Amino acid sequence: MDSPAPETGALPRVTLADVAAKAGVSASTASLAFSGSGPVSDATKERVLAAAAELGYGGPDPRARSLRRGRSGIVGVVLEERVRAAFLDPVKIQTLDGLTEGIAPLKAGLLLLTDSGDDEAPVSIDTAPLDAVVLIGCSPRFQSQVESLQRRGIPIVAIEGAPGGDIPEITIDNRAATRLGAEHLRDLGHTDVATVTLPFEPTRTRGTLTPAMESDATVDTSVERLRGARDVFPGLRVQVGAASSIEEGLEAGRAILADAATRPTAVIAQSDLLAAGVIQAAEELGLRVPEDVSVIGFDGIRVDGLQHDLTTLVQPSVAKGRAAGEAIVRMLSGAPAAGTDFTSTLHVGDTTAAPRA
Repeated sequence: MDSPAPETGALPRVTLADVAAKAGVSASTASLAFSGSGPVSDATKERVLAAAAELGYGGPDPRARSLRRGRSGIVGVVLEERVRAAFLDPVKIQTLDGLTEGIAPLKAGLLLLTDSGDDEAPVSIDTAPLDAVVLIGCSPRFQSQVESLQRRGIPIVAIEGAPGGDIPEITIDNRAATRLGAEHLRDLGHTDVATVTLPFEPTRTRGTLTPAMESDATVDTSVERLRGARDVFPGLRVQVGAASSIEEGLEAGRAILADAATRPTAVIAQSDLLAAGVIQAAEELGLRVPEDVSVIGFDGIRVDGLQHDLTTLVQPSVAKGRAAGEAIVRMLSGAPAAGTDFTSTLHVGDTTAAPRA
């Protein structure tokens, strides 16, 4: 007696042709029934869908649809840190909210990518099927990302970062805004001021800024905000954070404020999260804000747990994201897309005051 054929454990894949045969219609009619875009009667559509349900057919392969359309239906967003960290940053959330609004006409999805630089990652800007990409200019790997995407011929919009060429850039007045905040401190009477910056280069080295770190700088946002502070306080002390986070602000604040002999009377932080960390460091040391040390941030966000009304430079994060999305829509429609310049405003809260005599 012959032995039974071994089971493979895998069922044959049901195709659209199988569904069409089951429903007694042509393959093209079955396809139109699924897409809902053609002249198919309700009775025929119901018969096709019933046949599909009976056979266990889930619908046309989306990859095949993408090939026919010439689009993946995906817009990539490259973040400068892990996705979990990005979702702890209200600026990123607001920017993504605006971006989602901006690309709404495309009915596309967002794919969040990080700038880890891992060549073994299963999905990256080098391999992901993308119609267009939005780059966040605070990434230390910004220029390498631009080069990679240009090699693939993928349309790019940059939110800050100075990409150059014909890439649309969504900008804010980083240098002028920080200068405005520094002038506010000068007008209050401060002369001994320090700053806590965002990362400068791909290694995300933290600590006191060195000439080598500054010469290797790849983050235009950090550089421009530092220039704005130096426009008013040329010799200010610079402490670099490895990210925009409360934890990094806390570490930098401890380094700046621990020694009473060298302690500044004010600190300019390049983000509100960094500013919140500096305030926490001051409170750990028994210092009062703003009586003993003034602190100013940048972003204009609500920081959970911060009891102060932070003095900060308010930037329009949602509007920046929306403008980037609208530029993507124009580029994918074949229309020219230009960059957009936004202006920050100074909000004076209760974290800045005249220095103690």
